[in-house]
Amino acid sequence: MMYLLAILLPPLAILFAGRPFQAVANGLLWVLGLVLLLLPFVPGLPLLGVAIVWAILAVRGRQQDARDRRLVDDALARDRARRG
Repeated sequence: MMYLLAILLPPLAILFAGRPFQAVANGLLWVLGLVLLLLPFVPGLPLLGVAIVWAILAVRGRQQDARDRRLVDDALARDRARRG
């Protein structure tokens, strides 16, 4: 679901991933890409692509961070159980 949001509304997906300052920067890039897409002879599509890829990477990074936290917590719990 977050990946679909990253494709349709990249700044919102980054905001939900817990990165508000990146969401603002991505929002500016996304809006600039939309505006340039409407103007003739100006390539706005690459800017939209960068905003979307950035959002996908931010969502994936959040999921990876959560996975890493779970692994560390499990390892600490096993260590505590073994000691005590």
